[in-house]
Amino acid sequence: MSEPAGELLRVEGLSKLFPVERGVFGKVVGHLRAVDDVSFTLRRGETLGLVGESGCGKTTFGRSLLRLIEPSAGRIWFDGAEVTALSQRAFRPYRRRMQIVFQDPVAALNPRLRLVDILGEGIERHGLGSGAGIERDVRSLLGRVGLPGAWASRYPHELSGGQRQRIGIARAIAVQPELIVCDEAVSALDVSIQAQIINLLLDLREQLSLSYVFIAHDLSVVRHISDRVAVMYLGRIVELAPTAELFELPAHPYTRALLSAVPSVDPRRRRRRLVLAGDVPSPLEPPQGCHFHPRCPAAVERCRGVAPPLVALAPGRSVRCVHAEGLENQPDWPASLERRLREAEAAHTARAVPAAQRAVPRPRAELGAEVHAASVAAEVEAGALGALAALVVLAGVVLTASGAHGYGLLLLAAGGAGVYAFAGSWLGAVTLRRGIGLLLSFWLLSGLLSFWVEPRRAVAAARVELADLRGEVEAYRRNVGRWPTALGDLRFRTVERFGSGAPLDPWGRPYRYAPSADGRGFELSSDGADGVPGDDDVH
Repeated sequence: MSEPAGELLRVEGLSKLFPVERGVFGKVVGHLRAVDDVSFTLRRGETLGLVGESGCGKTTFGRSLLRLIEPSAGRIWFDGAEVTALSQRAFRPYRRRMQIVFQDPVAALNPRLRLVDILGEGIERHGLGSGAGIERDVRSLLGRVGLPGAWASRYPHELSGGQRQRIGIARAIAVQPELIVCDEAVSALDVSIQAQIINLLLDLREQLSLSYVFIAHDLSVVRHISDRVAVMYLGRIVELAPTAELFELPAHPYTRALLSAVPSVDPRRRRRRLVLAGDVPSPLEPPQGCHFHPRCPAAVERCRGVAPPLVALAPGRSVRCVHAEGLENQPDWPASLERRLREAEAAHTARAVPAAQRAVPRPRAELGAEVHAASVAAEVEAGALGALAALVVLAGVVLTASGAHGYGLLLLAAGGAGVYAFAGSWLGAVTLRRGIGLLLSFWLLSGLLSFWVEPRRAVAAARVELADLRGEVEAYRRNVGRWPTALGDLRFRTVERFGSGAPLDPWGRPYRYAPSADGRGFELSSDGADGVPGDDDVH
């Protein structure tokens, strides 16, 4: 691989937190830390592989990088310009230069659109072509990714999994990007098809001068395509190194464990297998200090209380581990680090709890008895609350009959709400099908509110759809040079929301559309709930 030159992307302290809400009012009780303080640089023409276990935050990181998910903290520079705080309008030119290939080629493509519409939409929206030129560009794109140009009129369901992924790659390169994030782009494919897609990505990198962030869990694939590899664990990058060096001399215990699980093609070359204990901790409550210390075979006391620093072992090599401290830029760091890890592993094994003292799983019968007791307690609690609510309703009826209408109506309202709230819970506890009880309760509530909510909801939906349609009609005028004669001319711009036919309003009738006679504007409206043009039309 040729040596890439020039920095294209720089990321500093990128983090993404998702709030965790509880209760009726959605109170935030914590945050799920999916990406935690990630920093790196990417040069032009370079491929950075990102590996780690499922759930470690790789996909969230890739989408935050492109601002498909807005990051919670950190800064991103692309081609020397900071793009983190740009508005969506200002970020749009950069969005064309930063594309993504999704993991699932089935879910990534709209099944209602033909390939010419799927690939042509980005070309038209970014002003890279118009009219008949779009179809020529699409046919050229199909040939570039190894598919016949005559397939432009096909639908995604007519293609195999590997062919769909080629369409995903063609859609990414259609807008002439400089950076592509490949999010598990080959994990859903057969091994032979994986090799074809990887070779295609390598060819496109050379032909189009692309840079890749290649997210995967297959280390063999990452080794074949990447110039450098970043290893992620629970949202943090724990090691970053050139590919050949990382596979020959892994520095972090987690990296060593991952590589020890890769089968060797040479049966004479045996590798010491490192088996990690336990499961990946929850990102809702990550361990203090080093996130890896509960599973690390070389953990020491300091790992439990202090976040490990990022140590630069050599140019282009960094690791986040306390055992690497003091080895910065030392020529003999591999031997020193190996010695430290072996000593720590031996001490960790000596401190392990003897087998006779380990916790014994509780008998299944004992656990079953606890579950039954909890179910009975839930029945009693739900029944008691329901009975209390019924007594409140009865008291309200008595007060209302005796003439105390104010207090009576107040108790009736409170008791009725209580009966509604607990009836579903009690029914679910008794039948052991809580979902059925809750479903019946929500069905009753929706029926009571539909008479008031539904008409207003339909009007609001019509206004939103009309605003979208106006934008698409104006975009058609800018690209084609005239107003559409009918809304059906919009084709792929409206088929995703309204289906293959003409756009329908929330009452199931076509929107009324007519271009003005002088060609300066158009009329677009819905006849409203009554279906008759008049004052209640939605414009």
